[in-house]
Amino acid sequence: MAEVYEVTIWARGVTQDMEGRHLSLLLANAADKGGKFVQAWDNYADLPDRVGVPLRKYTRISDEEIEMRYVYENHKPNMSIVMDDTIVKGMDILRGMPKGGVLIVNTKRDPDEILKLIPNKDVLSKLVCVDATGIIGGTGMESLDFMGSEGGVEALAVGAGLSAALAGAAAKATDRVTVDNLVKVAANKSAVKEGNKAAVIKSL
Repeated sequence: MAEVYEVTIWARGVTQDMEGRHLSLLLANAADKGGKFVQAWDNYADLPDRVGVPLRKYTRISDEEIEMRYVYENHKPNMSIVMDDTIVKGMDILRGMPKGGVLIVNTKRDPDEILKLIPNKDVLSKLVCVDATGIIGGTGMESLDFMGSEGGVEALAVGAGLSAALAGAAAKATDRVTVDNLVKVAANKSAVKEGNKAAVIKSL
């Protein structure tokens, strides 16, 4: 069975639910452009309609057909992406990660400061910090998602905010997706490029 590269995305309910979904889609769509087999979906056990509650989105990327497509969680994520750095403290964001994993955090803090908050950092090969919120010129809370409410609609443009900058950072940390393919599928193409350029990588 071919290796499946698993990505788990941590976001905040309502305020980041849609951007978290878009990030999983951007990574999958860009990898698809590169000829990979992909999946992108929500964690069905999480409650995105609760404001601020941590929730997860997932992406899988493989060179061959994904046989585990009906397993609804990533139990061994190779990459964890955190859209709000307050989630790092007190949450096991690296749960199940095998040795050699990658962590990407949307933060203004430097990697050494973030590392102090992660008890199981020994599994990491790379920590990537990027101020995605600053790149898009926002607060990180713009993506209010009321799709479940009456009259609520999904945004038509995928990758217009935080997701674009964080996807760009992900491309700097792994060869599973490229900046060129992300630019093809993201609405905010400049944020993809800036996220890639601004990402600070600490090798561990």
